[in-house]
Amino acid sequence: MTARTLYYATGACSLAAHIVLEESGLPYEGNALDLARGDQRSGQYLAINDRGRVPALVEDGWVLTECAAIIRHVARQVPEKGLWPTDLREMAIADEWLGWLACNHHVTYAHVRRPERYTGDEEAFDGIRAKAADTYGDLCTMTEVRLSHGGWAVGDRFGVADAYLMVFWVWGRGPSLKFDMAGRFPAWTAHARRVCARPAVQAVFAREGLALPA
Repeated sequence: MTARTLYYATGACSLAAHIVLEESGLPYEGNALDLARGDQRSGQYLAINDRGRVPALVEDGWVLTECAAIIRHVARQVPEKGLWPTDLREMAIADEWLGWLACNHHVTYAHVRRPERYTGDEEAFDGIRAKAADTYGDLCTMTEVRLSHGGWAVGDRFGVADAYLMVFWVWGRGPSLKFDMAGRFPAWTAHARRVCARPAVQAVFAREGLALPA
């Protein structure tokens, strides 16, 4: 039996990997890092992931990082669960979603949370945060339009794209942005509620101490 450990942080992008692992039914252990305490920069963790970020998945000593890679890898191990599509065009749409979220929502949110990555001028921090928050709202509007059909992100069943979307909905309502997600983005909020109706997702939210969508 493969030994798996997922290194994650509460409410970080690793939430998607945590959800997909729980949905997969594969055995794994979770190891929560406290980013505020700096666990990601400890020598012990850097020996696992020298980038000092979450998530990281360790399988029998083999390490995989980057959330989009991890959720694809896990989903492909359990094809019977349908977490990754089998239709070629639906695979392409799933890849499109992962690319859209990783390259746009995630990068923009990083400007809100960590402007010091993008300038050494502390006087510019507030301006970067404000502009990034506006851009994140614009991106959420685009995602809202794509989810307005009322179903799952890809095809007619839950999959990895739905788990990844959950991360950015949670970030939108969080303390850094404080968006009224239900008011501004009702279709995405309805999608978030469908995702969080799943027992595996509820288990992960409880484990990470996250509130389910109202």
